[in-house]
Amino acid sequence: MSASTPTATPTAAPATTPTLRASSRRAVFWVVIAVIALVAAVIAVIANQGGSSGGPALGAHNPAPIGGMAVANVLKAQGVKVVTADSAAEARKAVASGHDATLLVYDENGYLDEQHLRSLDGIAATTVLIRPNFQALRTLAPAVEAAGTPRHPRAVLQAKCSVPAAVKAGRISAPQSTYRLDNDSYTGCFPASKHAFAMAAYDDGASELYVVGSTDVFDNENVIRDGNAALALNVLGQHDTLVWYLPTFDDVSVTGPPSLGELTPGWVTPVVLLLIAAVIAAAVWRGRRFGPLVIENLPVIVRAEETMEGRARLYQRSSARAHAIDALRIGAVGRIAARCGLPSTAQAGEVADAASTLLDADPYAVRGILLDAPVNTDADLMRLSAQLEELERAVAAATGTK
Repeated sequence: MSASTPTATPTAAPATTPTLRASSRRAVFWVVIAVIALVAAVIAVIANQGGSSGGPALGAHNPAPIGGMAVANVLKAQGVKVVTADSAAEARKAVASGHDATLLVYDENGYLDEQHLRSLDGIAATTVLIRPNFQALRTLAPAVEAAGTPRHPRAVLQAKCSVPAAVKAGRISAPQSTYRLDNDSYTGCFPASKHAFAMAAYDDGASELYVVGSTDVFDNENVIRDGNAALALNVLGQHDTLVWYLPTFDDVSVTGPPSLGELTPGWVTPVVLLLIAAVIAAAVWRGRRFGPLVIENLPVIVRAEETMEGRARLYQRSSARAHAIDALRIGAVGRIAARCGLPSTAQAGEVADAASTLLDADPYAVRGILLDAPVNTDADLMRLSAQLEELERAVAAATGTK
């Protein structure tokens, strides 16, 4: 290169590293999504705290509207010892420690079976069942039957009985459940109809049993209505000790054969996890050795005649005459349709009709060549092959195409 030849001045290539502004723009979308999710979570927590949070329904320490903390605190202020229990065993132990005790049972989820219910029968001087289910009624109060819900859910029910606690209350809010009495051993109070009562009471001189069909009498939200508070305090505050028993999942009896997890030895889980980790590690190790796909041309050229001949030999070896003639017919129909100006979606019958019209030939004969003629022997296959070739030549001659 001579000294006078001008040299090219290198130009600065544009920077390809993303700037802080560009990265921030791409991150805006995900930041907005995260903020929306956070706000939704906060709203859900606040709504939950404003609702039924704080413990189970009628919980003695639950300050929520559905809790029973108000009644429990008033009873404590009156000198009653309130003991909470989460299982039947705890309830029996608490009642045994307090010889003069009241037992409150509210099994909202139906955890107690017949065995647990029988273990509670008669252990306390006074037992209060709040909205018991069918099993609890049959076991602890067999003369009491469910009578459904009252006709007027917002009505106020009068006591109309001689039970002291009901007389002091005078009236209560309409219950969620009512009960029918089978004999005179129970006293019905707060009638919602002629034979349906909001409360059933039993007293044999040694123990008392109350069946109350309303949680409104005891919960924080409704206890101050009508005479609900008076009934709750007089029923639950008759003795020095109140065992506040709300059954939990701990009371559910485990039945049936052992599960697969219980039968599996302890070493199986870590071994399976180790094998899974080994498989993943091997997949990553071997997967990194594979590069991108590379397209390579075949070293030889396979001609169409050779492919057709090989397929024909396969058909001949398996005596697949029907497949062979179908392949020939499909090709012939497509070529004849193109020569007759028909679309590629034309049916074989339409192609046969067009060819017979063009050639002024017998339509049944043309249709037999293209569709209907059976192939039972090699001779039939050769004959139809020749007829297809002859039909194609005739259509090509008539249309002036090759």
